[in-house]
Amino acid sequence: MSILSWGIFFLILTMVGCKSDYKPKPKGYNRLALPATEYQPSPDSLPYQFEYSKHARLLDDTSWISERHWIEIYYPELKANIHITYKKLNNKDDLLKTLLNDAYRLTSKQQIKAYAIDEVSIVTPSGKTAIIAEIAGDVPSQFQFTMTDSSKNFLRGALYFNTAVQNDSLAPAIEFMKKETLHFINTLEWKASKKLK
Repeated sequence: MSILSWGIFFLILTMVGCKSDYKPKPKGYNRLALPATEYQPSPDSLPYQFEYSKHARLLDDTSWISERHWIEIYYPELKANIHITYKKLNNKDDLLKTLLNDAYRLTSKQQIKAYAIDEVSIVTPSGKTAIIAEIAGDVPSQFQFTMTDSSKNFLRGALYFNTAVQNDSLAPAIEFMKKETLHFINTLEWKASKKLK
């Protein structure tokens, strides 16, 4: 084959191989594999009991304040956790007011990045009342709640994701974790006062 034949061959190959109708691919998100909804009872070492996912792990509290009955319900597949804080009230009205004010303050800190905070009060199947705050926007915690019997027990929970991904990308995981948090709320029971291990 001559040089001219090779040249014509490569010219035809270049013309056929180059197309100008390129279309960018649409923006995509990471695929999330959501765990099945299977539950187990909490350990007896806490002054409250609840059900949590078999795909989650109970961890000791990792905040700088170390309290005995504070825990984290960690979902490793989603890099999410429900941070639970608990205080015994011992019929101290001032302590209850302080804890409620702290919970309100912690929720209102989200207003900087939130475009909506919806607070609702729900009654659980066992008759307990929970105040739930759903927070929309690129905020660190999208779902927070408090529960108390006003005399003996106070509990606060907050949902967090340990990832830098934007919340719109996490939407399916956030919705899943909201349901998991509601399951915690709906199965929460206070234990009778007794000496705990």
